[in-house]
Amino acid sequence: MAGVLTRFADYLRFEKGHSEHTVRAYTGDVKGLIAFAGARAVPVGDIDLPLLRAWLAEHTRRGAARTTVARQVSSAKTFCAWAARESVLPADPALRLQAPKAHRVLPTVLDADEADRAVTAAAGDEPDEPVALRDRLILELLYSCGIRVGELCGLDCGDVDADRRVLRVVGKGDKQRSVPYGPPAARALQDWLTRGRPELATAASGEALLLGVRGGRLDQRMARTVVHRATGEAGTSIGPHGLRHSAATHLLEGGADLRVVQELLGHSSLATTQLYTHVSVERLRKAHEQAHPRA
Repeated sequence: MAGVLTRFADYLRFEKGHSEHTVRAYTGDVKGLIAFAGARAVPVGDIDLPLLRAWLAEHTRRGAARTTVARQVSSAKTFCAWAARESVLPADPALRLQAPKAHRVLPTVLDADEADRAVTAAAGDEPDEPVALRDRLILELLYSCGIRVGELCGLDCGDVDADRRVLRVVGKGDKQRSVPYGPPAARALQDWLTRGRPELATAASGEALLLGVRGGRLDQRMARTVVHRATGEAGTSIGPHGLRHSAATHLLEGGADLRVVQELLGHSSLATTQLYTHVSVERLRKAHEQAHPRA
């Protein structure tokens, strides 16, 4: 089993170009599937459609969310297709496996004032300290650019085009895109590069733009902690993805074209970006209900 999982992880990582987060999630699902089969004395090579359905039904019975089951279906389908190709399975048993339709939940977003307060809160009580300068930049870039936290932490100094105020971002599948940032983020970036980063940089820093307190590349978990703390102090605790949702929503509310927002966010499908049109409509509906006498 360990050998199969290692090979599958390498396939996800190197052939499919998935992030480490996705690799861990998919291999964890498949490990659970193989354990489920083993508990029923079914070898990996004998996994079939009824067993897959029984595995998913067990998770559903235990109260797993629809989104979790949908991901497990995706994990199983990806694994079975790979396993059939690699002759681990004689054929792909997951071709007719279907995922439950997930309830679309509108994401939590900050309004413009809350976003401004969160950026200010990130600097804390000592805004000129190196860590405070870094934390403010984290909030500025996530909100200004709408990039993912993994993309943020993966930035190198050479990815910054200060003259054009553009970042070169490496997204999912190692796809590169250019993302602009505004004057507030530019000021935060300049402060970090001149007064913050030099104080934390060590021989191990390399070209990493954002650094931890020991000089290494900033860890995604720390970035999430910074965001949750700052947004919590602003009134609504959300993570980096919540800032991404907020950036997209505010762009659309400000009149940005949907396809432009798709390009900025790095979405492969326009349908993913269209979620934010629903967010904007929902915010409009709530404002109408609160303000109109006949709402």
